[in-house]
Amino acid sequence: MNKCKWALHSPNEEHYHDHEWGVPVHDDRLLFEFLVLEGAQAGLSWSTVLNKREGYRKAFDNFDVEVVARYDENKINQLLVNPEIIRNKLKITAAITNAQAFINVQEEFGSFDDYIWRFVDGKPIQNSWQHHHELPASTNLSDLMSRDLKKRGFKFVGSVICYAHMQATGMVNDHTVDCFRYVQVKQLTAT
Repeated sequence: MNKCKWALHSPNEEHYHDHEWGVPVHDDRLLFEFLVLEGAQAGLSWSTVLNKREGYRKAFDNFDVEVVARYDENKINQLLVNPEIIRNKLKITAAITNAQAFINVQEEFGSFDDYIWRFVDGKPIQNSWQHHHELPASTNLSDLMSRDLKKRGFKFVGSVICYAHMQATGMVNDHTVDCFRYVQVKQLTAT
């Protein structure tokens, strides 16, 4: 069974690829989780983040955006010594700032889901890459998303991070056409 090449480096990456990557996400809690995790990845490998995902869930109150938005200096100091997450103060404070901005978006649009999916008109983009090296790191659409998120006060949301977020949450189907998940994910979005 063929799989995207990037997913063959570790069991965690393979499991994530086989069950989550590219599946459309419309749950605000999970969208916030991916936003925090993608920001935490900046400069690191996705494997590193996946290995710490459970630690993040525990440390960040299962990504309850209302709770994270109220984190104070004491909580930041606890997180900075927590070996189960990436201990980078800028990334930790960005997660808090992003929680606050996320709530503002929810208030303006009804949900973060309604806001973020407008970038693809509510329907996943179905790409048809032959080889993994064809996948872009960013696109004009992720540039637009990045600019809009930054305008709304989000941090660690550059175009590359935004495109990774789009891939993770199924806004784009970037499985290569020979991957067994390509058709499965495409069928998920056909309904």
